[in-house]
Amino acid sequence: MTLEDVFTVVVGHTREVVPGLDDYAFQFTDSLRALGANSIDRSEVVMLALESLSLKAPMIEFAKAENMGELATLLHARL
Repeated sequence: MTLEDVFTVVVGHTREVVPGLDDYAFQFTDSLRALGANSIDRSEVVMLALESLSLKAPMIEFAKAENMGELATLLHARL
């Protein structure tokens, strides 16, 4: 699975959790916070991505991600 595949997983779950982003063109540099995700939403995106990727890792490992690309990179590194 490529980094872009992982990013696509993160984007899909972001669309599920954060309303109004159905037609948004996501970029690696997009911040979940800037897109309107509160802390619960951001945690849910990470949990759903971990589940989709069949990963088990502490959530705290992903708290340092500043944007969606960094989150995808951290997840990809755990594959």
